[in-house]
Amino acid sequence: MSNLAETFSAAVASDQQPVGVIVVDHGSRRGESNDLLLAVAEMFRDGSGIDIVEPAHMELAKPTIADAFAKCVERGARTVVVFPYFLSPGRHWSEDIPRLAAEAAANHPGVSHLVTAPLGLHSLIGQVMAERIATCLMHHVAEGESCDWCAGESRCKLR
Repeated sequence: MSNLAETFSAAVASDQQPVGVIVVDHGSRRGESNDLLLAVAEMFRDGSGIDIVEPAHMELAKPTIADAFAKCVERGARTVVVFPYFLSPGRHWSEDIPRLAAEAAANHPGVSHLVTAPLGLHSLIGQVMAERIATCLMHHVAEGESCDWCAGESRCKLR
């Protein structure tokens, strides 16, 4: 079991009820952006060992927070944790997402919910940044491979 799965399992066990997780982003008119959230939710589900993980978009695309909340409850969740897949704790985190989560929860009496902090400032963000920057530089300086995002593109060309 991975460290993530162990940490998450311990937290979920402390809740003593089936837990569902909603990973929510802003939502976009671009399908590629919305598809990324599906991959993030799947990656989290696989890495955490938690079965009930649903993606949601705050606006502009489906599934909505209400859709994902209902799906978590249908799958057995009695506690729903809403995780804002945002870098900053702005108005969407402090106002919009809690309001949308509360509206969704109102349709499911007896199911509790909470909204976590966004990704924000975390030591692992710095590691991800360093990895992306190193990959881009190595791609040009030492003929290293490009990252999955830029493969075949001109985005990380040294200018």
